[in-house]
Amino acid sequence: MYGLIGKMLAAPGKREDLLAILLENVGAMPGCLSYIIARDPDNEDGLWITEAWDSKESHAGSLQLPQVQATIAQARPLIAGFGERFETEPLGGVGL
Repeated sequence: MYGLIGKMLAAPGKREDLLAILLENVGAMPGCLSYIIARDPDNEDGLWITEAWDSKESHAGSLQLPQVQATIAQARPLIAGFGERFETEPLGGVGL
């Protein structure tokens, strides 16, 4: 399995708008085992995105899906930047 944990920073005051876009367009993505978006309680503009995939290749392929491309295009103006990013190797747990 392949996992990613990353911090996304919304433009000031735009976190809720960005969340709405990211959550609205979550749909079937082949190989996606878990995709969780969470508010950062310590940063009013911060979001954490935690993903688990059956493989690194499935994750890379998802970035080419039309709905993912549309979400990226819609969200891009509201993204101020990115923080930490960690690649992981999920082993199991609730939901996997």
